[in-house]
Amino acid sequence: MVANRYSQNEEEMKQPNDEAWWEALLAEEEKYSPPANQRIKHDPIVDSIVDSHSAAKQSEVNWGCVQQLYDDDETIELIVTNFNRGGLLVDGEQLHGFVPISHLVEVPCELSDTEREGILASYVGRSLSLKVIECDEARGRIVFSERAALAQAGRRNQLLDELKVDTCVHGVVTNITDFGVFVDLGGVEGLIHVSEISWGRVNHPNDVVHVGQEVNAYILQVDKDRSRIALSLKRLCNNPWETAETRYYPGQLVQAVVTSVVPYGAFARLEEGLDGLIHITEMGLEEGQTPAEFLQEGQTVQARILHIDPTKQRLGLSLDVEKTSVF
Repeated sequence: MVANRYSQNEEEMKQPNDEAWWEALLAEEEKYSPPANQRIKHDPIVDSIVDSHSAAKQSEVNWGCVQQLYDDDETIELIVTNFNRGGLLVDGEQLHGFVPISHLVEVPCELSDTEREGILASYVGRSLSLKVIECDEARGRIVFSERAALAQAGRRNQLLDELKVDTCVHGVVTNITDFGVFVDLGGVEGLIHVSEISWGRVNHPNDVVHVGQEVNAYILQVDKDRSRIALSLKRLCNNPWETAETRYYPGQLVQAVVTSVVPYGAFARLEEGLDGLIHITEMGLEEGQTPAEFLQEGQTVQARILHIDPTKQRLGLSLDVEKTSVF
């Protein structure tokens, strides 16, 4: 078990703020997920397949059956009848729902729109082994996962009983999105929200981890009712902001590595987890010159600390122009 080394404020910080934390879980797919009683026609071939399953499509969902499948963590075979940008539509007897693309085993994370459409189209007509990972009758929403079906029946429930908050767990990165990282814990997936990846600024989660990577993570929250597990990478490391004022002060000259160049300036890292902003007005640029014309990611620069606020995790820097060369 990981030692509890957080102050009261940090203890509050580590808890997901509200339901908005979990809205990110299927954020991208949610945009494209249709209501349970709605179907999307994509092309004539898909339409004919959808029509061939009209009986299942028109029937009322047997919510009791869906709930039982979810409660027992059982696998079911369903036919893919259609797709949209977010994933697959699947049908069965008195049962239909949505499989987010992030929960398909054979689909890579980084795809162009054309590649994504081609791969999803190839699933139409296939039978998939799936598990219910979300059952919401009030919203008419049923979400399935092919990835979850890889684990034996009942494994999810077993893990949810075993996993404890404030402990460390080992898993494998299965998917990476803009909002975070999915980690397979051996039968249930946890989410490392982008804000829990590093104490420093993260441009994109795939800058830090990659699919297939084995990671240790800190368990922030376990919601058994909804099979939701919040994880953190940064909580396994000391928070550098806690001691930043003992090592840095206004006026101090420091070396920093540029981590991101943005229209209004650049972010530079003094050490792991400690990033500061060099505002465009602190770069000494010529009129009309942009930060991207002067700095690049990975460049080491000399900077002066303007201000430091550990409570808000903010650090202002000014570029020492004389000691910084244009790349």
